[in-house]
Amino acid sequence: MEIKVVRQIMEWNENCHQELRNTFEENNVLMINIMGSPGTGKTTFITNIINSLSNEYKIGIIEGDIAGSIDAEKIAALGIPVVQLNTEGACHIEAMSIKNMLQYFDLKDLDILIVENIGNLVCPAEFDIGDELKIALLSIPEGDDKVEKYPLMFTRANALVMTKYDMLQYFKFDEKRVVDNAKNNNPDIEIFKVNSVKGDGMPEFIEWIKSYLNK
Repeated sequence: MEIKVVRQIMEWNENCHQELRNTFEENNVLMINIMGSPGTGKTTFITNIINSLSNEYKIGIIEGDIAGSIDAEKIAALGIPVVQLNTEGACHIEAMSIKNMLQYFDLKDLDILIVENIGNLVCPAEFDIGDELKIALLSIPEGDDKVEKYPLMFTRANALVMTKYDMLQYFKFDEKRVVDNAKNNNPDIEIFKVNSVKGDGMPEFIEWIKSYLNK
């Protein structure tokens, strides 16, 4: 009896991803996928992006969480259109979920759509969700071994952002180890060092984002 290897879930996701890419390109929307562990500072980082770009560009946010709407409420308080996506246990967001969320946005009135993915370094890296840019956040308190332990996240990312960089002095964190491992896995990855609370390092990241918006 023949045993078939079933792959249609990932293939289905890839088809939906490509459909979304086409939709975003047709509407000139830059879709950014923000990934990282819980507590790495994803929402604060996104808030800084909003504060830096919202006067010039129209931004929408999809907040991904297992449950609750805490982060979405923080974004909504800034006057930014936001939709909460609760996965109710799933460890990642899939392309079809993003497609279902688009009805809540007017893409013709958006320049940037940012997704805050579910907090972990494994599953989100495996699923394309219509994103043009994948941003992997790694906070200093997490340790310098994460690129080696979770290589796919950093291999697929367009940028690695080291957050809470002001805490470098308080932790045994080998920055060179992180950068070398990231570059060995992905020579084209951009590296940024950010203190999201004070904003240090954000201007360099914002200019990089603008280079995609102004293409």
